[in-house]
Amino acid sequence: MITSPAEADYHRLRPRLFGIAYRILGSVAEAEDVLQEVWIRWQDYPHERVENVDAFLVTTTTRLALNVAESARKRRETYPGQWLPDPVDTSSDPALGAERAEALEVAVLLLLERLTPTERAAYVLREAFDYPYDQIGAMLHQSAAGARQLVSRARKHLAGNLRSRVDAAEQQRLLDAFLTAARGGDLAALEDLLAEQAVSYSDGGGRVRAAKLPILGGDRIARVVRAFSARFWEGAEVTHRQVNGAAAAMLSRDGVPYALITVSAGPDGIDRVLWHLNPDKLAQFPAG
Repeated sequence: MITSPAEADYHRLRPRLFGIAYRILGSVAEAEDVLQEVWIRWQDYPHERVENVDAFLVTTTTRLALNVAESARKRRETYPGQWLPDPVDTSSDPALGAERAEALEVAVLLLLERLTPTERAAYVLREAFDYPYDQIGAMLHQSAAGARQLVSRARKHLAGNLRSRVDAAEQQRLLDAFLTAARGGDLAALEDLLAEQAVSYSDGGGRVRAAKLPILGGDRIARVVRAFSARFWEGAEVTHRQVNGAAAAMLSRDGVPYALITVSAGPDGIDRVLWHLNPDKLAQFPAG
């Protein structure tokens, strides 16, 4: 129950604050920790001194997320195997992508990890939330020109990897076709669906068996998927999800999720296959 104007302001802005922190960090737990700290600071702050509540809370969130991002980068260097950003069920939490869907797709979040934390924050604030450069600069202790330069550098870093995307209906079709081919071990169909330069990432978190390195090339991915098809799909129940604003498939056995598959695709076919296998990251998703 909301008991004060300050609490009402926080809850009004919470979806946006989470969206910013999550996009910067790629982790649900870390983003929630940031928001908890924002709430604590907001409770203790003299509210009469705040001229712009929205700017204050967004700035606080951004700066705390940047602090966490610095330490998170070091932790991910020792992560067992491949690290993927946490998937978020946007069918049950549509507010996450309600304002703008930019920088929400898992494959894009993975690319953002190549940027410095400050570049990532500037890119997210501009591309996902359309903040003007002077406000971004104030949040990041930069001039407006400095903020513009950060966003420009981020765009240049990502330019070679952010390919044109197919629309939602085509992505769903390609995902469904991939699931059918993978379940049946249909090598020819898999090779036809996967782009020549496709990459497959698997995040088991050291908890379950997963490829320790990315698998490069559509032909190679197809062969690996076929080799494990019988064991991987045995007893699988498949349900469709909206994850990070895009179509995804949840695989469960006996009501327990064991894999979440997402793909990204361009004119040449599927160019990214992401296998979320870490049980800790799947725990937030119900099976049905």
